[in-house]
Amino acid sequence: MTASPRTVETVSTVATDAGMLALWNPQRFTSIVDYDTWDPQLGEDEDIERHIRTGALVPINIRSDGAFGVLVRIGGVGRLAQLTERESRHCLVTSDAYLLQSSGQVWLSGIEAVGAEAWPGTVQCDLPVGRYSVVVHLVAWEDEPGSVNADGTPSETALSDFVVLINAAVSEQDTFRSAVETFDPMED
Repeated sequence: MTASPRTVETVSTVATDAGMLALWNPQRFTSIVDYDTWDPQLGEDEDIERHIRTGALVPINIRSDGAFGVLVRIGGVGRLAQLTERESRHCLVTSDAYLLQSSGQVWLSGIEAVGAEAWPGTVQCDLPVGRYSVVVHLVAWEDEPGSVNADGTPSETALSDFVVLINAAVSEQDTFRSAVETFDPMED
């Protein structure tokens, strides 16, 4: 695997009408060309979990429709992708690591857009062929002073809703999260 020597970031707004975003390997979903081929592959949680376990898909799932700011940060050789100090201060919850197998590129979209062709709005990220550990962070960006405009929208300097960190998986790591729910329930 030849990884980049530096950290690479992509910031996007990604929408879903199916309650879940996903980071996925497009090479693993080439047989999905319409709803009739999508539904048996991704229509139920147990179908999605099967793809999670094989490293084909990482859910970004809070069971909510909408458009979300997502920052994807990819670590490089000798440089781990990690939260910035600012992101750490506003991080609400962090997932356990998911496995992601890359064939050279990963796509980010609503779960409903997973398939052979990129839908409008699908974010495409180059990721060298290999095995990766992905950790998702939910950020309370609106808690930071100056992050919300007078009309309630995020300011230009607002943090993203989610920060997704992708690092090469270490060879001894063999246990990964396989749950469709990205985060464990928060204690009251």
